[in-house]
Amino acid sequence: MATSIARRGGSHRVQTPTAGGFTLIEVVISMAVLTIGLVSLLGVFGLAMAATQTSQQDMIAKQLANEALESIVTARNTSQLQWDQVQNVGSGTGIFLTALQPINLAGADGIVGTTDDATAGPQMLTEPGSDGIYGTSDDVHLPLSNYQRQVVISPVLDTNGNVVASLRAINVTVQYTTPRLGVAKTYVLTSFISQFR
Repeated sequence: MATSIARRGGSHRVQTPTAGGFTLIEVVISMAVLTIGLVSLLGVFGLAMAATQTSQQDMIAKQLANEALESIVTARNTSQLQWDQVQNVGSGTGIFLTALQPINLAGADGIVGTTDDATAGPQMLTEPGSDGIYGTSDDVHLPLSNYQRQVVISPVLDTNGNVVASLRAINVTVQYTTPRLGVAKTYVLTSFISQFR
């Protein structure tokens, strides 16, 4: 509470209390600042909800990319593939398809992303049913029809621009749409593979 000193008639001083508090303009300004803050917080909350809803699709895309890379490395390690075959179709004796392909099971060769995958049929995601146990009759099979995968294998160049014959770059791209948002997303996994185990 503020006070003011007033002089009345000569040297006599009287202290009178003055009214304190907020003015109307201060209240309006503080409400505007508070409203801007709350609207910003609401926007962040919306982004967090969207990210949470798409996290399962993001995880599936990551696993599909890892699956493709692991099948290539395993085939190289087990000598199932010769080094000349670790290339895209059209590059000598390469066996990997270049365009985005539907997610199919690995074909007879057991390697993901090759020409024989189309005959193996679509890959499904299996979740446990109401009993919570995998492999029972109530399991839920979800199609991966909104996912596509591409394996691109390219030569690696040294600092002088020469091709390194014993090393190749692998880019696995998984493109998918999120059902709730309808937005196309892409996950890219980049790695290298050597001729040597």
